Amino acid sequence: MNNLTRWNPINELEDLMGRYNRILGTSRTGGDSKDLFSRSDWAPAVDIKETDQAFTIEAELPGMDKKDVKVTVQDGVLSIEGERKHEEESRDKKLHRIERYYGSFMRRFTLPDNVDENSVKASFKDGLLTLTLQKAEPKEPKAIQVDVE
Repeated sequence: MNNLTRWNPINELEDLMGRYNRILGTSRTGGDSKDLFSRSDWAPAVDIKETDQAFTIEAELPGMDKKDVKVTVQDGVLSIEGERKHEEESRDKKLHRIERYYGSFMRRFTLPDNVDENSVKASFKDGLLTLTLQKAEPKEPKAIQVDVE
């Protein structure tokens, strides 16, 4: 029986770019470089769901604590930001391969007009941040009477 392996050129390109970045010291794995490449080059995966009553945003943050995540709402924009700290090599532990992304991240979402910004509730369990935003009554446009002279 023949075992066929499907060739994926994207995986090879990502591997090549990873090697190139490590040589230049701009590794996406949070190496010693403190340049723009290593500060914010990953973002958690997010699902956005809607019911008749609310919107739910779920962000995958594996290996993080809730104290490392900050959620804010300002001027109709919801922001999720935080930092996943890099595990340091020690005398009794040698790191052989690092594939997870480390460092700070920020995700921003523009909220629709029918969201009550004061109703945001957050929970964090097993590396999953869940935000619930209650819907508000749609704002009725105001008609202004203009007197023409």
